[in-house]
Amino acid sequence: MSSAPQDVAVVGAGLVGLATAWFLQEAGVTVTVYERRHVAAGASWGNAGWLTPGLTVPLPEPAVLRYGLRALLSPASPVYLPLRADPALWRFLRGFVAHSTHRRWRRGLAAYVPVNQRALEAFDVLAAGGVSVPTRAATPFLAGFRTGREARGMLTELTAIRDAGQDVRFRPVLNWRAQALEPALSDRVRAAIVVEGQRYLDPPEYLRSLGMAVRARHGRIVENVDVTAVRPGATSATVVRSTGQQYRHDAVVLATGAELTRLAGALGVRQPVQAGRGYSFSVPADPLPAGPLYFPGQRVACTPLRGRLRIAGMMEFRRPDDPLDPRRIAAIVEAVRPLLTGVDLEDRADEWVGSRPCTADGLPLIGPTAAPRVFVAGGHGMWGIALGPITGQLLAETVLKGEAPPELAPFDPLR
Repeated sequence: MSSAPQDVAVVGAGLVGLATAWFLQEAGVTVTVYERRHVAAGASWGNAGWLTPGLTVPLPEPAVLRYGLRALLSPASPVYLPLRADPALWRFLRGFVAHSTHRRWRRGLAAYVPVNQRALEAFDVLAAGGVSVPTRAATPFLAGFRTGREARGMLTELTAIRDAGQDVRFRPVLNWRAQALEPALSDRVRAAIVVEGQRYLDPPEYLRSLGMAVRARHGRIVENVDVTAVRPGATSATVVRSTGQQYRHDAVVLATGAELTRLAGALGVRQPVQAGRGYSFSVPADPLPAGPLYFPGQRVACTPLRGRLRIAGMMEFRRPDDPLDPRRIAAIVEAVRPLLTGVDLEDRADEWVGSRPCTADGLPLIGPTAAPRVFVAGGHGMWGIALGPITGQLLAETVLKGEAPPELAPFDPLR
């Protein structure tokens, strides 16, 4: 790159896009953010809000293969695959299955460790720079199980994470001690694992605060704008809107979540990004859990937010714009009903579905495309919130220096 860009466009106003814009502004860059709907409209809005680098691992894992095809076709399954003729989806699934081995999972885990180690520090940088909504210590962060035997799989996984170099502290808790730590757990939960040093946040509030911080630095966030193409040049890149209007910038960053392939595919990015849709809703709880709860067997996450309990889960491989499927909400309800006490699961609010951007190998796409002035940041799967700020920090460095830092080598978009 002949000179450092001074005017950069970011396409997408989720956490990854806004964090990239903020860190570019730290270096004095003028930033314009283009968003198809509004700030936090995508997967950033309704997720569990966990900042858990101790649990951030590749999504393709050997346990996924144990579900079997019959389970995947059931709407009640934690991982749901509705049958449809979609060559891109089947290509993605073939790659996903190929990466669901112990060897590839460990290799992917090693790729995550360097960014996981810096993930929470990047949130602290944003807080010091004016992002007013705080992150909260997850005290405690509990994973609950019906039996001690069920907990062994997660204990084995946490041990592997620690052995890979990730700083993660954990301890098992058995029998009545689980309820003593968290009274919201029913007596059907007979074992738990406490994971220390994690955090969580309120996703919509945090995204709004980050958006305000970008605007306070004279960044432009242009909402309700559909970007249909990016035309690269030798020393610039042009954003093309659906209205036909064209805007030239020194560089462009694509952070469009599950829609990433639509724009990046023409720029040498061959890795498909598939929508892995998650569902959530909130319910009243008395007692309200003191911190996040995770039920690995059911793949359900619970987070106390604004006086209610947000319950999130499921991995549904469908088109991003397909409507919410009420059967998926019902499946989450029935999965957690025996495990929680004092929760009114019929008084649901904010029922939501959003599309996590998933890659077949479970690693995000962060860095330059084949076009010299266009970059991508996406494909984080379930970890876009946890890794959004560190992604933005490292990608801003890449855009400005024209060379990716070593932490991003495994996430090369052209791999």
